[in-house]
Amino acid sequence: MFESLTDRLTNIFENLRRRGRLSDADVERAMREVRMALLEADVHYSVVKSFTSRVKERAVGQEVSKALNPAQQVIKIVNEELIQTLGKPSGLNLKGERPYVIMLVGLQGSGKTTAAAKLARQLRNQGHRVMLVAADPYRPAAVKQLQTLGAQIDVPVFYQENIDPPRLAHEAYQTARKGGTSVVILDTAGRSQLDDALMNELGAIAKKLDITETLLVVDSMIGQEALNVAQGFHQLLPITGLFLTKIDGDARGGAAISIREVTGVPIKYLGVGESVDAIEEYNPDRLASRILGMGDILGLIQKAETALDQQEAEKQAEKLMRGEFSLEDFAKQLKQMRKMGPLGQLMEMLPGQMGQVAKQVDPKDAENQLRQIEAVINSMTVEERRNPKLLNASRRRRIASGSGLDVQVVNQVMKRFRETQRLIKTLQKSGGKSLGRLIG
Repeated sequence: MFESLTDRLTNIFENLRRRGRLSDADVERAMREVRMALLEADVHYSVVKSFTSRVKERAVGQEVSKALNPAQQVIKIVNEELIQTLGKPSGLNLKGERPYVIMLVGLQGSGKTTAAAKLARQLRNQGHRVMLVAADPYRPAAVKQLQTLGAQIDVPVFYQENIDPPRLAHEAYQTARKGGTSVVILDTAGRSQLDDALMNELGAIAKKLDITETLLVVDSMIGQEALNVAQGFHQLLPITGLFLTKIDGDARGGAAISIREVTGVPIKYLGVGESVDAIEEYNPDRLASRILGMGDILGLIQKAETALDQQEAEKQAEKLMRGEFSLEDFAKQLKQMRKMGPLGQLMEMLPGQMGQVAKQVDPKDAENQLRQIEAVINSMTVEERRNPKLLNASRRRRIASGSGLDVQVVNQVMKRFRETQRLIKTLQKSGGKSLGRLIG
């Protein structure tokens, strides 16, 4: 979502770095370009005005003029002010008597049902006993969708036919109390726009239950309208947090930057994909780093910790340092890496020059190549994976037929594997001095 803005800001900062000492005119010119980049990214004009004014006030003062590296100091100021604009991190306030009730609200099509499943999965992984409640009897297949997602993440879904949502929510709460559930997540109905019927129903639910958190789910791809939706809900309901969906989309994304400062409501979660594990707790420091092209190494580490088998990773590392690397190991590493999510998202998290190089790679082409490699390796026998020297012409033709690919693709996979083997052996012999070459 922020790719275009990131590219613009990266170019602005590169021009600053080339200038060495910065004059007030250099800073003024850079701030004009930053202002235009933010406005074109659909950031609210009042937010842009406030942001650039704060940056300019600091950047033309002694803070920059006395710095050893003025360009880096300006970038540091931009980063700090962007973090201030994005707001402070604010997790769920799960305190008091259980079960805690989290009510998700929003307009139709904002992604409430999927957001409910994502949140349920994350809380369950954190040790909570979670129950989902299908409190949207109006949208066709809404209940079925939540039940399907609940089965997928192994979380129970409460639903009763022919009763209104407020009573349904009350029945679900009583069932949760008796069953030892610690968190109840209500997937409420939406409308195409804010109206009295929607707000009255949500208000009736709130009267029936002691709501712990009311999260407004907002589609971040609808641009400035997202701000109007958030303000409209917040004026009528005690919204405690925002859940921004479709952050991985190709919209300009400025609303995601503006929404906290305009509404005053903290952002708590980001939806970064379609799958149930594509959720991130909101962290302004990390988001600012990604917007400014600095990557998100902490986010990448967290993805790895969640997706990777630590014992298996340690075994693989030991084998690598011994110079041992078979096709079987290659397949295991690919499988673990794919658990971390789409390659495009992982590339965005790489910092500095690594991130710039990664941007030149088409994620779809890279995903396709990974699938081909997996198909080729899966079509081999265990003996062939452990001893690739066995792969003569006839075996390669059989593997190509089994994987549905050309023999040429099989040969390319084997060539890449041999190159990787050689690099790993070089790394092992040099005691790590060739790490830069391996990364290249």
